[in-house]
Amino acid sequence: QVRLVESGGGLVQAGGSLRLSCAASGNIFRINAMGWYRQAPGKQRELVATITSGGSRNYADSVKGRFTISLDNAKNTVYLQMNSLKPEDTAVYYCNADVRDVPWRTSDYWGQGTQVTVSS
Repeated sequence: QVRLVESGGGLVQAGGSLRLSCAASGNIFRINAMGWYRQAPGKQRELVATITSGGSRNYADSVKGRFTISLDNAKNTVYLQMNSLKPEDTAVYYCNADVRDVPWRTSDYWGQGTQVTVSS
């Protein structure tokens, strides 16, 4: 079993910055990729950004140039630096990890979510 613990959410004014962190712990053989998704009220969960253990990054068009994802492989921790925040970035942000918890199996894990609120 793998546990994901998120931190760093909060309330910020438009144009401000926040940094989210997500630490993975437990039965981890290797992390293949980690990422962030978000879900605003009344909307479906959407991808924000992902990163592989090799450093390949993917961003939603809506956050390109404003958000930066990074991964500390030694700490099994993924970060999301969010700059120039907009009210439309308001959502619950969820951490996701694609983990090889034993050599022959890959599993998908989710964090509990952290609220990000951007005021106008």
